[in-house]
Amino acid sequence: MTLRCLFGNPLRSTVPKLCWLSPTVAQLADSIYLERAFDHLPILADALEDAGCTNADILNHCRQGGEHVRGCWVVDLLLRKT
Repeated sequence: MTLRCLFGNPLRSTVPKLCWLSPTVAQLADSIYLERAFDHLPILADALEDAGCTNADILNHCRQGGEHVRGCWVVDLLLRKT
């Protein structure tokens, strides 16, 4: 696990746009969080793109390999846990 999974890029603050928070995105983020199904993050990236998200930091984080954990900054951002 890297600290970047938990904190993202501390030099760039990211605010989700309301249009990104489609029912599909919200449901995926919630299930990823509750079930710790971080292997579904690439699917979340696709859903975010479908909802209009073009934020490279968010999309790249969801699509990168490696270990993700509960507290992942993207999932927490979408669930407004941060």
